[in-house]
Amino acid sequence: MTEQAGTTDAIVIGAGFAGLYMLYRLREQGMSVRGFEAGASVGGTWYWNRYPGARCDSESMYYSYSFLPELEQEWPLTERYPEQPQILEYLEHVADRLSLRTHFTFNARITSARYDEASHRWTVRTADGDQATATYLVTAVGCLSAANTPAFPGGAEFGGLTLHTGHWPHEPVDLAGQRVGVIGTGASGIQAIPVIAEQAAQLTVFQRTAQFTIPAANGPLDPQLAGLWKQNYREWRRRGRHSRAGIPYPASTISALEVPAEQRRAAFEGAWEQGGFMFSAGTFNDLVVDPRANELVAEFVRSKIDEIVHDPVVADRLKPRTFPFGTKRLPLDTNYYATFNRPNVDLVDLNDTPIERITAAGIRTSEADYPLDVIVYATGFDALTGPLEALGLQGRQG
Repeated sequence: MTEQAGTTDAIVIGAGFAGLYMLYRLREQGMSVRGFEAGASVGGTWYWNRYPGARCDSESMYYSYSFLPELEQEWPLTERYPEQPQILEYLEHVADRLSLRTHFTFNARITSARYDEASHRWTVRTADGDQATATYLVTAVGCLSAANTPAFPGGAEFGGLTLHTGHWPHEPVDLAGQRVGVIGTGASGIQAIPVIAEQAAQLTVFQRTAQFTIPAANGPLDPQLAGLWKQNYREWRRRGRHSRAGIPYPASTISALEVPAEQRRAAFEGAWEQGGFMFSAGTFNDLVVDPRANELVAEFVRSKIDEIVHDPVVADRLKPRTFPFGTKRLPLDTNYYATFNRPNVDLVDLNDTPIERITAAGIRTSEADYPLDVIVYATGFDALTGPLEALGLQGRQG
Protein backbone atom coordinates (compact mmCIF):
# COMPACT_ATOMS: atom_id res chain seq x y z
CA MET A 1 0.00 0.00 0.00
CA THR A 2 1.44 3.36 -1.00
CA GLU A 3 1.90 6.33 1.29
CA GLN A 4 -0.76 8.18 -0.72
CA ALA A 5 -3.21 5.33 -0.32
CA GLY A 6 -2.79 5.35 3.46
CA THR A 7 -3.69 9.03 3.78
CA THR A 8 -6.45 9.32 1.16
CA ASP A 9 -9.51 11.33 2.12
CA ALA A 10 -11.84 9.65 -0.37
CA ILE A 11 -12.03 6.63 -2.67
CA VAL A 12 -14.19 6.64 -5.79
CA ILE A 13 -15.09 3.33 -7.44
CA GLY A 14 -15.90 3.65 -11.13
CA ALA A 15 -14.74 5.94 -13.94
CA GLY A 16 -17.98 6.53 -15.82
CA PHE A 17 -20.02 9.74 -15.87
CA ALA A 18 -20.64 9.70 -12.11
CA GLY A 19 -17.17 8.57 -11.06
CA LEU A 20 -15.33 11.15 -13.13
CA TYR A 21 -17.57 13.92 -11.83
CA MET A 22 -17.26 12.83 -8.20
CA LEU A 23 -13.49 12.58 -8.35
CA TYR A 24 -13.31 16.04 -9.93
CA ARG A 25 -15.63 17.60 -7.33
CA LEU A 26 -13.87 16.05 -4.35
CA ARG A 27 -10.49 17.08 -5.68
CA GLU A 28 -11.72 20.64 -6.21
CA GLN A 29 -12.83 20.70 -2.57
CA GLY A 30 -9.23 20.05 -1.55
CA MET A 31 -9.53 16.36 -0.80
CA SER A 32 -7.01 13.72 -1.75
CA VAL A 33 -8.86 11.18 -3.88
CA ARG A 34 -8.01 7.80 -5.34
CA GLY A 35 -10.16 6.16 -7.98
CA PHE A 36 -10.46 2.50 -8.95
CA GLU A 37 -11.85 1.26 -12.26
CA ALA A 38 -12.30 -2.34 -13.43
CA GLY A 39 -11.79 -1.39 -17.07
CA ALA A 40 -8.55 -0.41 -18.77
CA SER A 41 -9.70 3.19 -19.24
CA VAL A 42 -12.47 5.62 -18.41
CA GLY A 43 -15.99 5.33 -19.76
CA GLY A 44 -18.00 3.17 -17.38
CA THR A 45 -20.87 1.47 -19.17
CA TRP A 46 -19.71 3.05 -22.44
CA TYR A 47 -16.34 1.36 -22.07
CA TRP A 48 -17.95 -2.09 -21.85
CA ASN A 49 -21.05 -1.82 -24.04
CA ARG A 50 -19.59 -1.83 -27.56
CA TYR A 51 -22.14 -4.14 -29.18
CA PRO A 52 -23.42 -3.39 -32.69
CA GLY A 53 -25.92 -0.54 -32.57
CA ALA A 54 -25.00 0.62 -29.05
CA ARG A 55 -26.38 4.11 -28.67
CA CYS A 56 -27.77 6.33 -25.92
CA ASP A 57 -31.53 6.81 -25.77
CA SER A 58 -31.17 10.31 -24.33
CA GLU A 59 -30.67 12.95 -27.00
CA SER A 60 -27.21 14.42 -27.57
CA MET A 61 -28.16 17.83 -26.22
CA TYR A 62 -28.94 16.40 -22.78
CA TYR A 63 -26.42 13.58 -22.50
CA SER A 64 -23.41 15.55 -21.34
CA TYR A 65 -22.05 17.31 -18.28
CA SER A 66 -23.77 20.54 -17.33
CA PHE A 67 -20.84 21.87 -15.26
CA LEU A 68 -18.58 22.47 -18.27
CA PRO A 69 -20.16 25.39 -20.17
CA GLU A 70 -17.11 25.91 -22.38
CA LEU A 71 -17.18 22.28 -23.49
CA GLU A 72 -20.91 22.57 -24.19
CA GLN A 73 -20.05 25.13 -26.84
CA GLU A 74 -17.04 23.27 -28.23
CA TRP A 75 -18.36 19.72 -28.44
CA PRO A 76 -20.07 18.92 -31.77
CA LEU A 77 -23.73 17.91 -31.72
CA THR A 78 -23.96 15.74 -34.82
CA GLU A 79 -26.68 13.12 -34.27
CA ARG A 80 -29.96 13.13 -32.39
CA TYR A 81 -28.80 10.17 -30.28
CA PRO A 82 -25.06 9.75 -29.70
CA GLU A 83 -23.50 6.37 -30.46
CA GLN A 84 -21.15 4.51 -28.14
CA PRO A 85 -17.83 5.55 -29.76
CA GLN A 86 -18.81 9.22 -29.60
CA ILE A 87 -19.85 9.02 -25.94
CA LEU A 88 -16.63 7.22 -25.03
CA GLU A 89 -14.61 9.84 -26.91
CA TYR A 90 -16.44 12.55 -24.95
CA LEU A 91 -15.64 10.95 -21.58
CA GLU A 92 -12.01 10.40 -22.55
CA HIS A 93 -11.79 14.06 -23.54
CA VAL A 94 -13.25 15.18 -20.20
CA ALA A 95 -10.86 12.93 -18.27
CA ASP A 96 -7.89 14.43 -20.10
CA ARG A 97 -9.21 17.99 -20.02
CA LEU A 98 -9.60 17.84 -16.22
CA SER A 99 -6.49 15.68 -15.62
CA LEU A 100 -8.47 12.91 -13.94
CA ARG A 101 -6.73 9.80 -15.29
CA THR A 102 -3.73 10.02 -12.98
CA HIS A 103 -6.02 9.65 -9.96
CA PHE A 104 -7.38 6.30 -11.16
CA THR A 105 -5.96 2.81 -10.92
CA PHE A 106 -7.29 0.93 -13.94
CA ASN A 107 -7.80 -2.82 -14.41
CA ALA A 108 -8.63 -2.86 -10.72
CA ARG A 109 -11.82 -4.69 -9.79
CA ILE A 110 -12.87 -4.11 -6.18
CA THR A 111 -13.71 -7.33 -4.33
CA SER A 112 -13.92 -6.03 -0.78
CA ALA A 113 -14.94 -2.73 0.81
CA ARG A 114 -15.05 -2.78 4.61
CA TYR A 115 -15.68 -0.08 7.18
CA ASP A 116 -13.64 -0.08 10.38
CA GLU A 117 -15.62 1.45 13.22
CA ALA A 118 -12.57 2.06 15.41
CA SER A 119 -10.69 4.16 12.84
CA HIS A 120 -13.79 5.45 11.02
CA ARG A 121 -12.20 4.54 7.71
CA TRP A 122 -12.97 2.34 4.73
CA THR A 123 -10.54 -0.21 3.34
CA VAL A 124 -10.98 -1.46 -0.19
CA ARG A 125 -9.15 -4.36 -1.82
CA THR A 126 -8.84 -5.30 -5.47
CA ALA A 127 -8.77 -8.72 -7.09
CA ASP A 128 -5.01 -8.26 -7.55
CA GLY A 129 -4.41 -7.62 -3.87
CA ASP A 130 -3.99 -3.83 -3.97
CA GLN A 131 -5.66 -1.97 -1.13
CA ALA A 132 -6.34 1.57 0.02
CA THR A 133 -8.06 3.26 2.94
CA ALA A 134 -10.07 6.46 3.13
CA THR A 135 -12.56 8.32 5.27
CA TYR A 136 -15.15 8.50 2.50
CA LEU A 137 -16.15 5.83 0.00
CA VAL A 138 -18.10 6.80 -3.13
CA THR A 139 -19.55 3.94 -5.17
CA ALA A 140 -20.02 5.23 -8.71
CA VAL A 141 -20.43 1.75 -10.18
CA GLY A 142 -23.62 2.47 -12.11
CA CYS A 143 -26.88 0.56 -11.95
CA LEU A 144 -26.27 -1.35 -15.22
CA SER A 145 -22.75 -2.69 -14.99
CA ALA A 146 -22.97 -6.26 -13.63
CA ALA A 147 -23.72 -8.36 -16.72
CA ASN A 148 -26.30 -11.11 -16.30
CA THR A 149 -25.61 -14.38 -18.13
CA PRO A 150 -28.22 -17.12 -17.60
CA ALA A 151 -26.80 -20.45 -16.51
CA PHE A 152 -28.24 -22.63 -19.27
CA PRO A 153 -27.24 -26.29 -19.10
CA GLY A 154 -24.32 -26.98 -21.41
CA GLY A 155 -23.27 -23.35 -21.65
CA ALA A 156 -19.59 -24.25 -21.51
CA GLU A 157 -19.96 -26.86 -24.25
CA PHE A 158 -20.66 -24.47 -27.12
CA GLY A 159 -17.94 -24.74 -29.74
CA GLY A 160 -18.51 -21.35 -31.34
CA LEU A 161 -18.08 -17.78 -30.17
CA THR A 162 -19.99 -16.63 -27.07
CA LEU A 163 -20.58 -12.90 -26.54
CA HIS A 164 -22.49 -10.67 -24.11
CA THR A 165 -23.73 -7.24 -25.11
CA GLY A 166 -22.53 -5.86 -21.76
CA HIS A 167 -18.96 -7.15 -22.26
CA TRP A 168 -18.42 -6.85 -25.99
CA PRO A 169 -14.84 -7.33 -27.24
CA HIS A 170 -12.80 -4.22 -27.97
CA GLU A 171 -11.55 -5.66 -31.24
CA PRO A 172 -14.05 -5.82 -34.13
CA VAL A 173 -16.22 -8.95 -34.32
CA ASP A 174 -16.82 -10.10 -37.90
CA LEU A 175 -20.29 -11.63 -38.13
CA ALA A 176 -20.38 -11.78 -41.92
CA GLY A 177 -21.51 -15.20 -43.12
CA GLN A 178 -22.13 -16.39 -39.56
CA ARG A 179 -25.15 -18.12 -38.07
CA VAL A 180 -25.93 -15.98 -35.04
CA GLY A 181 -28.33 -16.56 -32.17
CA VAL A 182 -29.36 -13.64 -29.96
CA ILE A 183 -30.92 -14.49 -26.60
CA GLY A 184 -32.90 -11.57 -25.20
CA THR A 185 -35.02 -8.74 -26.54
CA GLY A 186 -34.52 -6.00 -23.95
CA ALA A 187 -33.01 -2.61 -24.70
CA SER A 188 -29.58 -3.86 -25.82
CA GLY A 189 -31.07 -6.68 -27.90
CA ILE A 190 -33.46 -4.27 -29.60
CA GLN A 191 -30.50 -2.08 -30.58
CA ALA A 192 -28.22 -4.93 -31.63
CA ILE A 193 -30.62 -7.20 -33.53
CA PRO A 194 -31.22 -4.94 -36.57
CA VAL A 195 -27.48 -4.30 -37.01
CA ILE A 196 -26.51 -7.96 -36.55
CA ALA A 197 -29.21 -8.96 -39.06
CA GLU A 198 -27.51 -6.81 -41.70
CA GLN A 199 -24.21 -8.62 -41.12
CA ALA A 200 -25.04 -12.24 -40.38
CA ALA A 201 -25.91 -14.94 -42.88
CA GLN A 202 -28.67 -16.13 -40.53
CA LEU A 203 -29.99 -14.59 -37.31
CA THR A 204 -32.22 -16.45 -34.86
CA VAL A 205 -33.75 -14.33 -32.11
CA PHE A 206 -34.77 -16.16 -28.93
CA GLN A 207 -37.46 -14.07 -27.24
CA ARG A 208 -38.82 -14.63 -23.75
CA THR A 209 -40.78 -11.38 -23.36
CA ALA A 210 -42.14 -9.34 -26.26
CA GLN A 211 -41.33 -5.66 -25.77
CA PHE A 212 -42.99 -2.34 -26.40
CA THR A 213 -40.47 -0.29 -28.35
CA ILE A 214 -40.93 2.98 -30.18
CA PRO A 215 -38.94 4.53 -33.04
CA ALA A 216 -35.91 6.63 -32.16
CA ALA A 217 -36.13 8.51 -35.48
CA ASN A 218 -32.40 9.01 -35.20
CA GLY A 219 -30.48 11.03 -37.74
CA PRO A 220 -28.09 13.93 -38.23
CA LEU A 221 -28.88 17.08 -36.27
CA ASP A 222 -29.59 20.21 -38.24
CA PRO A 223 -26.57 22.51 -37.66
CA GLN A 224 -28.93 25.45 -37.17
CA LEU A 225 -30.81 23.58 -34.45
CA ALA A 226 -27.53 22.63 -32.77
CA GLY A 227 -26.44 26.27 -32.90
CA LEU A 228 -29.68 27.50 -31.38
CA TRP A 229 -29.43 24.88 -28.69
CA LYS A 230 -25.95 26.00 -27.72
CA GLN A 231 -27.09 29.61 -27.53
CA ASN A 232 -29.72 28.61 -24.96
CA TYR A 233 -27.94 25.82 -23.07
CA ARG A 234 -28.34 27.45 -19.66
CA GLU A 235 -32.10 27.68 -20.07
CA TRP A 236 -32.39 24.08 -21.29
CA ARG A 237 -30.35 22.90 -18.29
CA ARG A 238 -32.62 24.86 -15.97
CA ARG A 239 -35.72 23.31 -17.49
CA GLY A 240 -34.15 19.88 -17.34
CA ARG A 241 -33.59 20.20 -13.59
CA HIS A 242 -37.29 20.90 -13.13
CA SER A 243 -38.45 18.05 -15.35
CA ARG A 244 -39.42 14.49 -14.46
CA ALA A 245 -36.32 12.79 -15.82
CA GLY A 246 -33.83 15.52 -16.66
CA ILE A 247 -35.24 16.00 -20.14
CA PRO A 248 -37.54 19.02 -20.52
CA TYR A 249 -40.23 17.56 -22.74
CA PRO A 250 -43.46 19.58 -22.53
CA ALA A 251 -45.93 17.52 -20.51
CA SER A 252 -49.42 16.98 -21.86
CA THR A 253 -52.42 18.11 -19.82
CA ILE A 254 -54.92 16.10 -21.89
CA SER A 255 -56.42 12.73 -20.97
CA ALA A 256 -56.39 10.04 -23.64
CA LEU A 257 -59.91 9.18 -22.54
CA GLU A 258 -61.33 12.66 -23.13
CA VAL A 259 -60.65 13.03 -26.86
CA PRO A 260 -62.30 11.35 -29.87
CA ALA A 261 -60.67 8.19 -31.20
CA GLU A 262 -59.59 9.98 -34.39
CA GLN A 263 -57.82 12.74 -32.44
CA ARG A 264 -56.17 10.22 -30.15
CA ARG A 265 -54.94 8.16 -33.09
CA ALA A 266 -53.60 11.28 -34.80
CA ALA A 267 -51.67 12.25 -31.65
CA PHE A 268 -50.12 8.79 -31.38
CA GLU A 269 -49.27 8.74 -35.09
CA GLY A 270 -47.61 12.15 -34.91
CA ALA A 271 -45.53 11.19 -31.90
CA TRP A 272 -44.61 7.83 -33.46
CA GLU A 273 -43.36 9.66 -36.54
CA GLN A 274 -41.45 12.20 -34.45
CA GLY A 275 -39.79 9.43 -32.47
CA GLY A 276 -38.30 9.43 -29.00
CA PHE A 277 -39.90 9.69 -25.60
CA MET A 278 -42.32 12.42 -26.67
CA PHE A 279 -44.51 9.44 -27.61
CA SER A 280 -45.15 8.63 -23.96
CA ALA A 281 -44.34 11.95 -22.29
CA GLY A 282 -45.99 14.46 -24.57
CA THR A 283 -49.14 12.87 -25.99
CA PHE A 284 -51.48 12.36 -23.03
CA ASN A 285 -51.17 12.76 -19.28
CA ASP A 286 -52.70 9.49 -18.10
CA LEU A 287 -50.99 6.77 -20.16
CA VAL A 288 -49.16 5.28 -17.18
CA VAL A 289 -51.65 6.10 -14.42
CA ASP A 290 -54.99 4.97 -15.87
CA PRO A 291 -55.28 1.33 -17.01
CA ARG A 292 -57.89 2.29 -19.62
CA ALA A 293 -55.62 4.92 -21.19
CA ASN A 294 -52.70 2.53 -20.95
CA GLU A 295 -54.52 -0.13 -22.93
CA LEU A 296 -55.28 2.44 -25.64
CA VAL A 297 -51.59 3.24 -26.17
CA ALA A 298 -50.65 -0.45 -25.89
CA GLU A 299 -53.16 -1.37 -28.56
CA PHE A 300 -51.81 1.41 -30.79
CA VAL A 301 -48.30 -0.06 -30.59
CA ARG A 302 -49.67 -3.52 -31.36
CA SER A 303 -51.44 -2.07 -34.39
CA LYS A 304 -48.13 -0.60 -35.59
CA ILE A 305 -46.54 -4.05 -35.29
CA ASP A 306 -49.30 -5.40 -37.54
CA GLU A 307 -48.58 -2.63 -40.06
CA ILE A 308 -44.83 -3.20 -40.06
CA VAL A 309 -44.40 -7.00 -39.81
CA HIS A 310 -45.59 -8.89 -42.87
CA ASP A 311 -46.05 -12.34 -41.33
CA PRO A 312 -49.09 -12.24 -39.01
CA VAL A 313 -47.76 -15.13 -36.93
CA VAL A 314 -44.46 -13.35 -36.30
CA ALA A 315 -46.30 -10.08 -35.66
CA ASP A 316 -48.44 -11.76 -33.03
CA ARG A 317 -45.35 -13.16 -31.28
CA LEU A 318 -43.85 -9.66 -31.15
CA LYS A 319 -46.89 -8.10 -29.47
CA PRO A 320 -46.47 -7.43 -25.73
CA ARG A 321 -49.44 -8.63 -23.72
CA THR A 322 -48.07 -9.56 -20.31
CA PHE A 323 -47.41 -6.10 -18.80
CA PRO A 324 -48.75 -2.56 -19.22
CA PHE A 325 -47.11 -0.09 -21.57
CA GLY A 326 -44.38 1.95 -19.84
CA THR A 327 -44.07 -0.26 -16.77
CA LYS A 328 -40.82 -1.76 -18.04
CA ARG A 329 -38.00 0.26 -19.58
CA LEU A 330 -39.26 1.66 -22.88
CA PRO A 331 -36.55 1.15 -25.52
CA LEU A 332 -36.06 3.31 -28.59
CA ASP A 333 -35.29 1.41 -31.78
CA THR A 334 -34.18 1.75 -35.37
CA ASN A 335 -36.02 -0.71 -37.62
CA TYR A 336 -36.47 -3.32 -34.89
CA TYR A 337 -39.89 -4.65 -35.91
CA ALA A 338 -39.06 -4.33 -39.63
CA THR A 339 -36.00 -6.53 -39.12
CA PHE A 340 -38.30 -9.54 -38.74
CA ASN A 341 -39.32 -9.13 -42.40
CA ARG A 342 -35.81 -10.06 -43.50
CA PRO A 343 -35.48 -13.55 -45.01
CA ASN A 344 -32.40 -14.28 -42.87
CA VAL A 345 -34.15 -13.58 -39.54
CA ASP A 346 -36.19 -16.07 -37.49
CA LEU A 347 -38.01 -15.50 -34.20
CA VAL A 348 -38.28 -18.24 -31.56
CA ASP A 349 -40.83 -17.71 -28.78
CA LEU A 350 -39.33 -19.23 -25.65
CA ASN A 351 -42.72 -19.28 -23.94
CA ASP A 352 -43.83 -21.89 -26.46
CA THR A 353 -40.51 -23.67 -26.93
CA PRO A 354 -38.10 -22.94 -24.06
CA ILE A 355 -34.36 -23.44 -24.27
CA GLU A 356 -33.43 -26.85 -22.89
CA ARG A 357 -29.67 -26.56 -23.22
CA ILE A 358 -26.72 -25.13 -25.07
CA THR A 359 -25.02 -27.78 -27.18
CA ALA A 360 -21.62 -27.90 -28.82
CA ALA A 361 -23.28 -26.94 -32.10
CA GLY A 362 -25.82 -24.35 -30.96
CA ILE A 363 -29.07 -24.05 -28.99
CA ARG A 364 -31.63 -26.78 -28.34
CA THR A 365 -35.20 -25.82 -27.50
CA SER A 366 -38.04 -28.18 -26.61
CA GLU A 367 -38.91 -28.27 -30.29
CA ALA A 368 -35.74 -28.04 -32.38
CA ASP A 369 -31.97 -27.73 -32.60
CA TYR A 370 -30.57 -24.46 -33.97
CA PRO A 371 -27.02 -24.78 -35.33
CA LEU A 372 -25.05 -21.60 -34.59
CA ASP A 373 -21.59 -20.15 -35.01
CA VAL A 374 -22.12 -17.30 -32.52
CA ILE A 375 -24.34 -16.94 -29.44
CA VAL A 376 -25.00 -13.39 -28.23
CA TYR A 377 -26.40 -13.01 -24.74
CA ALA A 378 -28.45 -9.80 -24.76
CA THR A 379 -29.67 -10.68 -21.30
CA GLY A 380 -29.03 -7.41 -19.54
CA PHE A 381 -27.72 -6.84 -16.07
CA ASP A 382 -28.07 -7.73 -12.43
CA ALA A 383 -29.39 -4.21 -12.10
CA LEU A 384 -29.15 -1.71 -9.26
CA THR A 385 -28.09 -3.90 -6.32
CA GLY A 386 -25.89 -6.27 -8.35
CA PRO A 387 -22.93 -3.88 -8.84
CA LEU A 388 -23.01 -2.94 -5.15
CA GLU A 389 -23.15 -6.54 -3.91
CA ALA A 390 -20.17 -7.37 -6.12
CA LEU A 391 -18.04 -4.94 -4.10
CA GLY A 392 -18.26 -7.10 -0.97
CA LEU A 393 -19.53 -4.17 1.09
CA GLN A 394 -19.41 -4.50 4.86
CA GLY A 395 -20.47 -1.59 7.06
CA ARG A 396 -21.09 -1.12 10.76
CA GLN A 397 -21.44 -4.26 12.85
CA GLY A 398 -20.56 -6.40 9.88
